Amino acid sequence: MDPIVSSITLVAGIIAMVVAGIYAFWVLKQSPGTAKMREISDAVRVGGTTFLKREYTYIFPIAILIAIAIFVALPFAGESTGLAGIIAGLSWADSWKIAVDFLIGACLSALSGYLGMAMTTRSACRAAEAAKKGVGPCLAVSFRAGAVMGMCVAGLALLGVAGLYLAFGATPEIVPLLVGLGFGASIVSMFIRVGGGIFTKAADLGADLVGKVEAGIPEDDPRNPAVIADNVGDNVGDCAGMGADVFESYIVIVIAAMLLGFFVFRGTDLLDATVTYPLLLGAAGIFASIVGTLCVHSGWKREPMSALDLSFYVTVIVGIVLSFLFSGWMLGFGTPLANAISLCSIIGFIVVVLLEKTSDYYTSYNHPPVRSIAEASKTGASTNFLAGLSVGMKSTFPSMLIIVVAIIISFGLGYAVAPEGSGLMYGIYTTAIATMAMLSLSGIVMSIDAFGPVSDNAGGVVEMAGLGEAREVTDKLDAIGNTTKATTKGFAIGSAALSALALFQAFRFDAVEGMRYLVEAGRMPSGALALGEAFSLADPVLLIGLLVGGLLPFFFSSFLITAVERTGMAMVNEVRRQFKEMPGIMEGTTKPDYARCVDIATRGSIKELAIPGMLAIATPIILGIIFGVRAVGGLLVGVIISGIFLAFMMTNGGGAFDNAKKYIELGNLGGKGSEPHKVAVMGDTVGDPLKDTAGPSINPLVKVLQTISIIFLPVFLATGFVGIFLI
Repeated sequence: MDPIVSSITLVAGIIAMVVAGIYAFWVLKQSPGTAKMREISDAVRVGGTTFLKREYTYIFPIAILIAIAIFVALPFAGESTGLAGIIAGLSWADSWKIAVDFLIGACLSALSGYLGMAMTTRSACRAAEAAKKGVGPCLAVSFRAGAVMGMCVAGLALLGVAGLYLAFGATPEIVPLLVGLGFGASIVSMFIRVGGGIFTKAADLGADLVGKVEAGIPEDDPRNPAVIADNVGDNVGDCAGMGADVFESYIVIVIAAMLLGFFVFRGTDLLDATVTYPLLLGAAGIFASIVGTLCVHSGWKREPMSALDLSFYVTVIVGIVLSFLFSGWMLGFGTPLANAISLCSIIGFIVVVLLEKTSDYYTSYNHPPVRSIAEASKTGASTNFLAGLSVGMKSTFPSMLIIVVAIIISFGLGYAVAPEGSGLMYGIYTTAIATMAMLSLSGIVMSIDAFGPVSDNAGGVVEMAGLGEAREVTDKLDAIGNTTKATTKGFAIGSAALSALALFQAFRFDAVEGMRYLVEAGRMPSGALALGEAFSLADPVLLIGLLVGGLLPFFFSSFLITAVERTGMAMVNEVRRQFKEMPGIMEGTTKPDYARCVDIATRGSIKELAIPGMLAIATPIILGIIFGVRAVGGLLVGVIISGIFLAFMMTNGGGAFDNAKKYIELGNLGGKGSEPHKVAVMGDTVGDPLKDTAGPSINPLVKVLQTISIIFLPVFLATGFVGIFLI
């Protein structure tokens, strides 16, 4: 049945790409507007393409070096431990497959980010032109442009996993070879997230602090030298960055669920079905997302948010039906395991809704948390900052509660239907299926998310082209887009947390299996196996890893925030220079040097990639070589616990800062230009690098650590001499 399931999955991926092409063709057929609108849109498109081209030029030589290291290191470790031929990928005949997987994952991650951004940058002028006709046409153009990205993310991910699974033989035994795909996707996603986040927030600093506060000009005013860089940043950060982020989460959880199916059900009749079911669940999500996208059309007359909600809930309903049919087909209708898996899929869908609603509550100006920050702006910057940080910290509690309850229920369902003595294993697998159900909705979630940057850029085009009559339409959609971008970050972090937990379990299974072989072969003390199986807090080696893992997200984030500060300072100084040396800018007689600001943001963001990248890649390798597998296990747990809640705090807190400013700009508390507004703008510049740079970048950081640890596990088994000594 494996080839049949893989073929169905491949067809689903191909259909997703075809639908993306149809939507792209429809959007590009729409009128791009006046020559001025096309000029603005082209400047944003060229800026975004230039940034990605430079970043990819920087990333891919690193990726090739890592692929060579994988190809060489794994066979040496396999031969020195005797695991070559026992664990897939540890012989010279197999290690090249993991290296090639890695490069394919890197290329697909880069491609998913590029395709989404290429579409959104070409759509802004068309959405702006459609805004002249009303909300419905502008909504349809913005959403369908976003749907191109949504379909590409889900389609490319399934094509990558299913294609390689088929190419390597379509048998459960080759699943460990697929881990390289997840590592490649994660490493590129992290670089795109980090670079795009630095770019967009540095541009924001220049546009907001100098343009809004010092010069007193509106957002997206064409006199602001940083306005094009700001619009480029929306696309490289919110489109390319988010697309690559969710893409790698999707690939990682598919592979993790397949790995767990392999470890849990090996030697049973359920092996084939449980290994390939995650692929079918992904296909179900694609088919459901395609149906959901049909709900948004040009003739929509009601509130735009209602259309987006309808598309999402229709997708969920169709996904539930398909997951029930696929689980019954694979595992037998009415069997306890099929029923448990169907219920876990529903839990995954519900978790997406709850996480997005939680993010909405803490980041929307329709709710008390954001309004409390706006009120605090009346008494100065310090009270604004304190209120925003408090809101971000409070938002972690309901997010934690949702994740914990989801784990308890999904684990309990698997435990309840398991044969005697297998409850733990079954529970781990069903928890991974709930997470896979979450990510199966990536097609519709990313469609709704990418709608935001398109409508935001459309507002910029309207402002810069002087189309005042359409500004009301784009402002309305932009406000909704801000909400959807914030809620998608909640989805991305929650899915990253659960994906990382599934990967950790795969790492633990693999590590214990390797340690057991080494003990039986007399190459490792039996005490090391006992500690490895228990992962006990009494183990000093595990505690070392736990402390390093708890520290890493904070240390990693510090470099990103510093990078925004340094690049932002350069941007602020450049905007001030242009206003000072070219007084005709404010009079409207001199055109600002937009390209100079784009170049500063591009060079600054790429220059700052090195240290965060080295931290993510080197930390698990150094820790594993010195202290061994147990320390790496502690590292992975520590980084999940501290990283996920730090990410929730920063993204929700930053989003709350942003929307507190927007709440005042609606005319509340004195409106634009008032003292509370100036304070809120400063708060927004503090929150921006939290919500768009440091916070989202923790997602791929966690996955990079998990996947690199699984791949280099044989190296840690072959070394880690200090860890063996501390038994």
